[in-house]
Amino acid sequence: MMDRIPIGLELNLTSRTVRRAFDSALLAAGGSLPVWLILLSLKRGNVDNQRELAEAIGIRGATLTHHLNGLETQGVLTRRRDPRNRRVHIVELTQAGEAFFARLREAAMVFDMRLKVGFSDDELSLLARGLNQLRLNVAGNTKEAGKKPPLLPDD
Repeated sequence: MMDRIPIGLELNLTSRTVRRAFDSALLAAGGSLPVWLILLSLKRGNVDNQRELAEAIGIRGATLTHHLNGLETQGVLTRRRDPRNRRVHIVELTQAGEAFFARLREAAMVFDMRLKVGFSDDELSLLARGLNQLRLNVAGNTKEAGKKPPLLPDD
């Protein structure tokens, strides 16, 4: 009987390898994972302000501000104060931001196709269910259990 690598270790090793490859694909398109998550969230329109954006992508406000400052300097997005609440910043993509989003989206889609090579639709469904079960197993009874991972494009 062969000893198996614990599933958590196998998942960790796979995750790191996939993450590095995805980071490289985004870098080649001029972006990064945090930038992609910011643009994707803004494009999907599921956030109304900077605080909600930080929550949606799971980063701290200060880290988000750093990224937003750079993207604003590059002309990718604009920030303005909400006239109803001056403490709230509304973040929107510019025309250049729309083009940048399209470039990163293409890189993400090509990468996704690369990941799916050799899998049938049934195998991909089974893999998705298995990954969701792993999330459920570690999330316990929290409200996060069973939630779809944030910012996944609709299939």
